[in-house]
Amino acid sequence: MTRNMLIGQSGGPTVAVNASLAGAIKRAMKHSEIDNIYGVCNGLEGLLNERIIDLRPQFRNVRDFQALEDTPAMALGSCRYKLPPQPHPVYGNILDIFHRYQIKYFFYIGGNDSMDTVMKLSDFFRECGEDIRCVGIPKTIDNDLPCTDHTPGFGSAARFIAFTVAEIACDSTVYDMPSISIVEIMGRNAGWLTASSALARREGCTAPHLVYLPEEPFDTDKFIGKLLDLRKNIKHIVVAVSEGIRYEDGQYISAAGEKTDVFGHRALAGVGKYLEQLVSERIGCKVRSVELSVLQRSATHLKSDTDILEACRIGAEAVSFAVKGETGVMAVFRRVSDEPYLVSYECADLHSIANQEKKAPREWINEDGCDVTEKMLTYLNPLIVDQQGLGIPAFFTLNADVNMVGGKK
Repeated sequence: MTRNMLIGQSGGPTVAVNASLAGAIKRAMKHSEIDNIYGVCNGLEGLLNERIIDLRPQFRNVRDFQALEDTPAMALGSCRYKLPPQPHPVYGNILDIFHRYQIKYFFYIGGNDSMDTVMKLSDFFRECGEDIRCVGIPKTIDNDLPCTDHTPGFGSAARFIAFTVAEIACDSTVYDMPSISIVEIMGRNAGWLTASSALARREGCTAPHLVYLPEEPFDTDKFIGKLLDLRKNIKHIVVAVSEGIRYEDGQYISAAGEKTDVFGHRALAGVGKYLEQLVSERIGCKVRSVELSVLQRSATHLKSDTDILEACRIGAEAVSFAVKGETGVMAVFRRVSDEPYLVSYECADLHSIANQEKKAPREWINEDGCDVTEKMLTYLNPLIVDQQGLGIPAFFTLNADVNMVGGKK
């Protein structure tokens, strides 16, 4: 009996998602239990149209795998397809395709909604008595998947954000006039990415001065009050804010009408611009907002080497889990220690993961809800390092206030 493997990608792109694909393919080539290795273009949408390619001939040598690991976004393409509840004819169509291509192992690389897909297919195949093993490979810059210490893609996005906030802080100081810079960062309901902006702080840099996560209610009056207090001692203020911050009543500040996607997620846009206008009206100083948008997803030039190595490894481990008999699970990281940083690779039941969100712990946010604690930084720091084990560089700063020899300080 032929035992083929099928792998796809879904959801938003990241720097590390192709590394997981490379890791899975490399490990599959070493398993005698796996015959043909197929890839599906554009996820479930492509599967239903049988856009299936043979992956073995695509990789002639080690350099091909290395090139794939270093390529951002999604080599197999993505989709936003939501499987309907059972019973539905689409399940029979998928099973028919799996039979015709003799698929025994199915892997899907993605986030929350993708894990929902893997769970539903695994449950369906079990109910049908089919020995088709379905394993999820985690991927999301939002870092909001439960049951895993972190997710591939997050570390690189966090590194990009920390670098960018540090650079914005430098840029804001070139003119001798007070200013406020507001940086809008992705994160609908979980503030992990916004929290990573605090990694910009090191010798010579105190930015960001305020950090707002969606886990805590946002109060515009308190926000303005914080800025007025900071302006007494800080000329150039940098604020990091999640796109998903909301008021006490749960309403998103940036909700753009009633438009939602197929998963029911409301479109968010413009929290940075909203706060820019608010500050301009209430304080009246120079203010600008910066929306990092898709730049934070696929910035390979600032990738975390830890992220890429772990993404490759977790893709490989997912394949081995399936070969050993696991199905209806997702490969996960378990943190063994912070210092030295060590993780183990395990798997967790998708019923505890799919359609769930892991949010930043309240104890990792400061009492005022406008910054993060040292515990958050301890958690984040190992995830963003490069091959030399370095995080964010310390930029040089002239101490003009102390060493001015002429004119007015």
